[in-house]
Amino acid sequence: MKTSKFDVVDYLDSEEMMAEYLCAAMEEGGTDLFLRALRDVAKARGITQLAKDSGLGRESLYKTLSAGAKPRFDTILRITRALGVPLTVRPEAAHTNNPATSSVAL
Repeated sequence: MKTSKFDVVDYLDSEEMMAEYLCAAMEEGGTDLFLRALRDVAKARGITQLAKDSGLGRESLYKTLSAGAKPRFDTILRITRALGVPLTVRPEAAHTNNPATSSVAL
């Protein structure tokens, strides 16, 4: 029996799939998991193109998306916007009756 190494990047073949993958990583919690998912999406899109679109250098992107990295929030925003998946904030279901809470796009 021949096996091959699984690479999620091979399955990130549409905008919808990339967005769903990032949403799932965000919902599961944990910065490292989200950064890993963001790195996978960046690889699927192409690091060189993402560097151009985000205004960040390739080496900077690799460092930002490496395991254990602690990137600045504005860097994450630049990356997600360049990927076409801006981060948004919305109330949890338990807070939907509060008129002071609203959905805000970042």
